[in-house]
Amino acid sequence: MTINPNITIFGGTGDLTFRKLLPALYTMHVAGKLPENSRILIIGRRDYDSAAYRETARNWVEKFTRLPFRPADFQAFAGKIDYYRMDFSDHEAYRGLNRYYTGNRIGSHIFYFAVAPRFFSVITEGLKLVDGAKNGKVIIEKPFGEDLAAAKTLNGELEDYFGPEQIYRIDHYLGKEMVRNIQAIRFTNPIFTDIWNSGHIESVQISALEDMGVETRGGYYDASGALKDMVQNHLFQILSIMAMEQPESFTPKGLHDAQLGVFRDLRSAGSETIGDTLVLGQYEGYRKEPLVAPDSSTETFAGLRLFIDNERWRGTPFYIRTGKKTGTRQIELSVIFRRPYPEVEPNVLIIKIQPTEGVYLQFNIKRPGDTDDIIPAKMDFCQNCNLVHQLNTPEAYERLLTACIQGERSWFSQWDQIEYGWNFIGRLKELYRHAGLPVYPYRPGERGPAQAEELLSRHGHSWFEEG
Repeated sequence: MTINPNITIFGGTGDLTFRKLLPALYTMHVAGKLPENSRILIIGRRDYDSAAYRETARNWVEKFTRLPFRPADFQAFAGKIDYYRMDFSDHEAYRGLNRYYTGNRIGSHIFYFAVAPRFFSVITEGLKLVDGAKNGKVIIEKPFGEDLAAAKTLNGELEDYFGPEQIYRIDHYLGKEMVRNIQAIRFTNPIFTDIWNSGHIESVQISALEDMGVETRGGYYDASGALKDMVQNHLFQILSIMAMEQPESFTPKGLHDAQLGVFRDLRSAGSETIGDTLVLGQYEGYRKEPLVAPDSSTETFAGLRLFIDNERWRGTPFYIRTGKKTGTRQIELSVIFRRPYPEVEPNVLIIKIQPTEGVYLQFNIKRPGDTDDIIPAKMDFCQNCNLVHQLNTPEAYERLLTACIQGERSWFSQWDQIEYGWNFIGRLKELYRHAGLPVYPYRPGERGPAQAEELLSRHGHSWFEEG
């Protein structure tokens, strides 16, 4: 009997599937990265049949694919897609799903849980009625639980059934080209490798700003906030990759252990220092957004000042800011080097992650002419300004789906890293609340509340804004 590999997407009629997963799978098909006989099964409650779903999928793929859309390519890709109408919260419905798999000779599984965390347990329990599901791979989306207790419970249930090595916790930031490039910039350039420490680096700044508000995600966001939505997963991952020791080997275990070392060395805040560590803000008008509580105190902005207490980084502050409706859209990692003299500008390295992908370097030269003045010079490499680079660079979901198919786990979040993030951010929020510190308002278009700028300025720093 032939066994065809199968990708099953629970939540196949949601935005994540239409905007990200289907365009990624289509591009993988065109690039020859989907196994030839693979099938894609879409699980949803809506009243589609396979033909109607494929037609709907076509519109989304054409709009969001990275590569040029070709009808013939899509027709071949669509031939891999089946739609299975099912209420995945109905335990008995999985018996019918098992009959579908058996009838189509499908015994090799990747299950993508493109649903809210509260459904992870329901789906896992149902899959116990599916022959061979236990040996499948499972991809789950953040947030990995709604609080630490829920996350631990979910993790335990998933690992008990599937085993820890079969669970792929996807954080799409880890699939972004320039996040992956941090390692290459650090470890293949001696000009950076040898000075990547507190002796030469004055501060590190991680900035993830959005120009949009919560849009249609008010219900999810109001129960989450900026710290849970962005900091404890995406931005902590960037922090750990930037700050980790060079792994003994660039294997999944080597990378994991090096990143985990950073989390373990993060300095815990105390009640007397929380005001010097964290500033929270909320954009004006947030409480009027759909599905947001009219008296909500959920933060849409977070600014943090953190320290890593180890030999490499002791004394260098790490600043993180993230917020919605800030008037700009950017994700950047800025490394500010120490000034050799107070009167000259610092050397600055910026790794641009989104929407511009590239590297910016500011350094000092003598002003041309009969003068000894020192002025900054700039080199700016824009990777995604080049069409060839755009076409040859996979999107994050393409890269991570391909890695899962191939069993490559290096760029997926591991449970102990997630647990450290939950504990650290949970303690900060609790200290902030006990200290009676406010969630400061800021106007849409401002880069967060003024108190976040003050957090930096009172320590002699400011956000580096590329001129």
